[in-house]
Amino acid sequence: MDSSLFDIFGDKLGNVPAEPQLVNNYKDAKELELIRIEREKNLSPFAMRTENSRGRKNPEEPCAIRSPYERDLGRIIFSQSFRRLRHKTQVFFNPVNDHICSRIEHVIYVNYISTIIGRALNLNIDLIQAIALGHDIGHSPYGHTGERVLNECIKSVDPSLYFEHEVHSLRVLDVLEEHHPGVYGLNLTFEVRDGIVAHCGETYDECRLTPYREKTEKEVSDKPEKDRTRPCTLEGCVVRFADKIAYVGRDIEDARRAGIIGGNEIVSSEALSRLGTTNSEIINILVGDIVHNSLNKDEICMSKENFAAMNEYLNANLNKIYRAPKIVTYENMIKLQIQSIFNAFMESVDDIEKASVSENEAIRSFAKFYMKHPQPQCPPVRKVVDYIAGMTDTYANACFDELYRV
Repeated sequence: MDSSLFDIFGDKLGNVPAEPQLVNNYKDAKELELIRIEREKNLSPFAMRTENSRGRKNPEEPCAIRSPYERDLGRIIFSQSFRRLRHKTQVFFNPVNDHICSRIEHVIYVNYISTIIGRALNLNIDLIQAIALGHDIGHSPYGHTGERVLNECIKSVDPSLYFEHEVHSLRVLDVLEEHHPGVYGLNLTFEVRDGIVAHCGETYDECRLTPYREKTEKEVSDKPEKDRTRPCTLEGCVVRFADKIAYVGRDIEDARRAGIIGGNEIVSSEALSRLGTTNSEIINILVGDIVHNSLNKDEICMSKENFAAMNEYLNANLNKIYRAPKIVTYENMIKLQIQSIFNAFMESVDDIEKASVSENEAIRSFAKFYMKHPQPQCPPVRKVVDYIAGMTDTYANACFDELYRV
């Protein structure tokens, strides 16, 4: 450590007694906190500083070594929900090709891209990484097809309810994930929770984002359906942009590998000349554009020209990849599969005790989840959707076979 830091903090630390237990060493904790504060003084004036965090819903003793955002990151990546992302669809269902992107790879790409941007803009990297690695933790199986079908299913029972992956990601972290045996919810900081619930990069008309720093807890925890309110931190705005950048080029490369599209014909020559033809070219240009246009500003923005080119790619992906006949055919099968699983579980709710001793393993497993649900009073349909949303593609396939095979 730089000796000047000892000079700065010497008078504050000289009389702090050393704690014999390493994990709870009070002297280390105070010294590390002062070092972190000093380091964060050099961040951008628009960055989120740890000392200004609105904290957790349930206050906790601070960690001796990690900042609150580092602690959140650890809770996210060690969760069971995070591990399951490796077997969840990004765009292409159950690919045989090992080089087709999965949900966890997308999350890693968002983390990398947002970290590069955040470091260039001198923002709080710990906060960025916690948001980025947690942003899709509640995504359903089968990607956005699964998300749409689950939304239809829950509304068929109660039109006032809805399912959106960003809101469910927060629900997983706030309610469903088991932190310790019998203790549910990871109790993350306000800024991480906000960044996750407000991360959605699928709004194509955002050329610039400014933080909504006056956001309330109610606006985070009770987000209305289809709400696209901005994140409360500049770090959250970075992740929201990175979410788009991470999939725009990668989906094209995956579509080529899957035989969905051919060469570079999906966009105009002008868009190609601006952003390039490969995922790496697209990422390099868009990241550089954002850094150039956002330096020393309280906003994250892109040039109008590159923003228009990116939108052309995104719309081409929508029309020529996501709506391709092969994808639509598979989506129809997925829709039938999820609806059938949903119907079977909704029927079993009528007598959950009987379901818990069913000869069918899928029904028994669901009943076990239902009976130990951390929110006993929430609507039965919400518990059913919670269970299905937590499935991997592989488990959903196995569950359907178990329920309906003859």
